[in-house]
Amino acid sequence: MEKKYQTVIDFIKQEITNKKLKPGSKLPSIQEVSKMLQCNKDTVIRAYNELGKEHLVYSVPKSGYYLVSKKEQEKCVPIADCIDFCPYIYSNRVIPDIELQHCLNQSIDLYKDKMLTVNDVSGGIESLRKTIQKQLQDLQVFTTPENIFVTSGSQQSISILVNTPFPNGKNKVLVEQPTCSEILSALELSNAITIGIKRNSDGIDLEELENIFKNEDVKFFYTMPRFHNPTGYSFSTEQKKKILNLAQQYNVYIVEDDCFAELDLNKKADPIFSDDNSSRVFYIKSYSKILFPWLRLGIIVFPSMLSDLFKGKKICSDIIEQGALELYIKNGMYANHITKIKQVYRSRMNALKKACDKYLDSRIKTQIPDTGCFTCIEIPENIQAHTLVNALEMRNIKIATADSSFLPPCKKANCICLNICNVDEEKIEQGIKIISEELEKVSDNNIANLFIWNR
Repeated sequence: MEKKYQTVIDFIKQEITNKKLKPGSKLPSIQEVSKMLQCNKDTVIRAYNELGKEHLVYSVPKSGYYLVSKKEQEKCVPIADCIDFCPYIYSNRVIPDIELQHCLNQSIDLYKDKMLTVNDVSGGIESLRKTIQKQLQDLQVFTTPENIFVTSGSQQSISILVNTPFPNGKNKVLVEQPTCSEILSALELSNAITIGIKRNSDGIDLEELENIFKNEDVKFFYTMPRFHNPTGYSFSTEQKKKILNLAQQYNVYIVEDDCFAELDLNKKADPIFSDDNSSRVFYIKSYSKILFPWLRLGIIVFPSMLSDLFKGKKICSDIIEQGALELYIKNGMYANHITKIKQVYRSRMNALKKACDKYLDSRIKTQIPDTGCFTCIEIPENIQAHTLVNALEMRNIKIATADSSFLPPCKKANCICLNICNVDEEKIEQGIKIISEELEKVSDNNIANLFIWNR
């Protein structure tokens, strides 16, 4: 079954073939393609991101997407020869594609009579919501099926929340800086008034947070308390409680993105939602990030006192995919998959820590978590991150800066981001060795100023 985003990919490739798009030229805007092909904006973004993975296009923050020039195409090396630390959130080697395909086929049989009807379902398939409700209990998220809203992923979840009036009557969105670039895109497409607060290895400045809550018209604070994208930081239990208390005090809502919750090795690390007794926290998750990129499904768990906000709202999530996810969870496949990836990511983070200890200068401060997907390497101010990225690409190391994870007014960190999802343990060691070598080439004197962010 062809995915919706494949139509966009085919269209762009045909435009390239017909020479309507030339190397180095700007691609049609997301809005233009959305109207032209009668699809939603999330679908176009997904298609452009897939084309980026094929090294056909690249994005320029706040400018758009561009077709890679012929010169850059010639520099691209086969994927098998690359060490890819770029911020894709899934691992090709742990994707349960055969199992998911089996569940997808079963779902087609179950819902074939509804395949040709409109797939908008208010809240999502009831049986799936009941299944998710039971699954969430293991994460200390206790709710009812009626308070679970199935979406097509985190970006749609954010769009829905931005465009839904909240009881506090406010209209600004506060985000951590840096934060997930996909979320920033969703906020921009939703025309949200967005402001930022700095987040680092110590968390966020709670005094600054209180000042923002008190003086700014903040509707909700979007946060990733654990395994933050792109830094990998996690809040302490004490920090999460203080953030919730401030939100209650200043009538601000919290949107808690907990998409990597199952990776947490600390069973006592509960989400903010579990301590909320004042209907202040919206809990969101994306299943595509932990399972398979084409499974565009996520959830919003909304506070019980705010259930009326979502009555009558409809979603555009594929009913077949919803059925496949339900079967995947019920058959125990999801739990088995989580057990597998927890071991894989824990081993890779351990390999990352060992590689940093081995190849990076002993004066370098490292804070590598036990598991997770992300980390950032902050480099001295006199070394441009983009220069380092280009140098590493010449040595078949694909890596990215954090620029797209910052709002335009905010000061960008001079750093490179690493995602270990697609890099085997031996490749991690090789990659860190090369990064260390390139840093030494640029400046032997400043290598001591290098810090690896993470918690």
